[in-house]
Amino acid sequence: MVIWLKKFVRVIVRSAIYVYCKIVHRAEVIGKENIPKDENFIFCGNHRNYLDPPLIVVTVGRHVRFMAKEDLKKNPFFAFLGVVFDGIYVKRDSKDVTALKTALKALKNGESIALFPEGTRNGLEKGEKVKDGAAFFALRTGTRIIPVGISGGLKKFEKVRIAYGKPLDLSKYEEMYKNKETEKEALEEASKVIMDSIIELTK
Repeated sequence: MVIWLKKFVRVIVRSAIYVYCKIVHRAEVIGKENIPKDENFIFCGNHRNYLDPPLIVVTVGRHVRFMAKEDLKKNPFFAFLGVVFDGIYVKRDSKDVTALKTALKALKNGESIALFPEGTRNGLEKGEKVKDGAAFFALRTGTRIIPVGISGGLKKFEKVRIAYGKPLDLSKYEEMYKNKETEKEALEEASKVIMDSIIELTK
């Protein structure tokens, strides 16, 4: 799809999804003022259901490339959204070097990305360990993270609330990350800060 056509389709699709979220899910957006306009970010939210990715994409106020599991390409609708919004697909349960390089390149080029540290829907409830991908991208590129908390109704016509927090300062972990002996510790501690901030926004 040529660039100008993709941008045109993106505007139409984003508007349609936004209207759907406002009418069917009575979406309420909080904290948009916490997102500086002159900087790219890594948006990290909690993951509850299928609505979470498009909800972030249409309310964040800028183009965001979502990192999502490759299995979603099997669904025609999500495959279409992946093309329109330049999705970055990740192979589940593997070190997907291609996806990592694509995300790093996007951040270095001034683009914003979004992902779920839980790695899967309701990951924390399932006892899954928080993934360190967001912390890795942040400490590797110096890109700040915006925590996103999604809460409220999971059914149609029950209000869903999406709250954007202030950018997180993870600079205290940068030196730790550069040291091979403390690199893992830095990623784990930074990941905890990220997830704790997300959970706080869901309350």
